[in-house]
Amino acid sequence: MKINTVKKALREGRIQIGLGYQQFRSQDAIRTLAAAGFDWAFLDGEHGGFGTSELQDLCRMAVKTSLSPIVRVADLQYALIARALDCGAEGVIFPRVEDPEILQKAVSWTKFPPEGARGCGLTPLHIDFEPASIAEIMRHANEQTMVVLQIETVKAVEAMDELLSVPHLDAVMIGPVDLTISLGVPGEFEHPKMLATVEKIVAACKAHGVVPGAQARNQALAKRWKDMGMLFVGCGSEVAMLYEKGREVVAALR
Repeated sequence: MKINTVKKALREGRIQIGLGYQQFRSQDAIRTLAAAGFDWAFLDGEHGGFGTSELQDLCRMAVKTSLSPIVRVADLQYALIARALDCGAEGVIFPRVEDPEILQKAVSWTKFPPEGARGCGLTPLHIDFEPASIAEIMRHANEQTMVVLQIETVKAVEAMDELLSVPHLDAVMIGPVDLTISLGVPGEFEHPKMLATVEKIVAACKAHGVVPGAQARNQALAKRWKDMGMLFVGCGSEVAMLYEKGREVVAALR
């Protein structure tokens, strides 16, 4: 059964580079990003327009490539979390988390019993028709599924030690736009208040054995996150990359 290469690499202390994937319903775009060398993409069920069918198609293609599909769910609800995993996601991202009790319940929905409370509806497709018992499949899924917490508000930062103490968390992905808004400096990613808060989050992650990470809108900011010790680093989106490269080509040829 397939190993979650991103989760494995992060455990070994190796940086994993990803991006946001919000709008394109193209499986060929997924293949292209994998060929470009990205390790993961978060398929955005919060701000993107994907339904279950699109998520399933994109996840099924991604797991056939080197690109790990991680779904950011719209809310911490069982149906959204369990169905994202049943669609083939290798991990889930929880947005707007501020309450440790709610987080603990949401994490339980990513794990089969006895570690959690996820219902089992897996089919032979999920394991490429490999011969395996239900117990083996459940154990493998529990080991390989990646759980990512987003810290996006001052309230979440204040509750950070409690949040990061919840079992089975693999990584944090800071939501920099919402965090700057919550700090009162919207969009000022290099503001001293923002950088000090990020440093605090990175230190807390390391203290709790959770991988620190963040999404960035450009390479300069992604490098800043990397230099601050983050290993789970996202940069840009499929839309931004097409737009920016298109503008570059047109400007060069006008």
